[in-house]
Amino acid sequence: MSDTATAPRIIVQALAPHWREAAEQWAQRLGLACAEGDDADFAVQVGDDGVQLLQLGPDSPGPVRVDFVEGAAAHRRQFGGGSGQMIAKAVGVQPGVRPHILDATAGLGRDAFVLATLGCEMQLIERQPLIAALLEDGLARAARDLEVAPIAARMQLHQGNAIELMSAWEGEAPQVIYLDPMFPHREKSALVKKEMRLFRPLVGDDMDAPALLQAALKLATHRVVVKRPRKAPIIEGAKPSYSLEGKSSRYDIYPLKSLKA
Repeated sequence: MSDTATAPRIIVQALAPHWREAAEQWAQRLGLACAEGDDADFAVQVGDDGVQLLQLGPDSPGPVRVDFVEGAAAHRRQFGGGSGQMIAKAVGVQPGVRPHILDATAGLGRDAFVLATLGCEMQLIERQPLIAALLEDGLARAARDLEVAPIAARMQLHQGNAIELMSAWEGEAPQVIYLDPMFPHREKSALVKKEMRLFRPLVGDDMDAPALLQAALKLATHRVVVKRPRKAPIIEGAKPSYSLEGKSSRYDIYPLKSLKA
């Protein structure tokens, strides 16, 4: 992860008085101030819809939160194509096979949720504390929904550095490790999703992607899958055996052992 020139100023806000106590708890956990001032760059906001992250100022792309119950996640859960989706093929989902997967770059958990919907047991690692907080809150709300709760129960979140956590992994190793590192972007490229515009000042680029891949290859028992922009170079290091290519993304596959029912 690259260092930013100046660390962004972040506060926690309650969107209503009755959320003040919850906001203070999040502030304590995240090591941030619970304030109402407008001199910050970002605000973690706690309200009726859960926890959201908002970039403050006139150029804000709007709030971002994790919602596995409504919206895009619900649509993909119902109409996403099931086990025929390219991501499912990439991680080895097939009749009678639902691998145990570690998503070591979980982000907002969208890909992990798709795989959990298909029946895969998922471990998730997110190293940026604010993003992990959004994901934790989204999973907690999903656990209260009768339809989505069984899916959320297949998703276990860990907050920390994925390279360190994989190197010191305890217990049964994941069959498949899924990586989607933040890819260095060009300023002249098409407008990226608002989540990426919001997160890049906080996260930077994953300059340690080669070390991430190396750690994954040491831990996974059956395969490692790396999601990349379609035209991006492969991660430095071991070469994938093959790739699955879509319109905007591709999946580089590093097979170690055959997945069988």
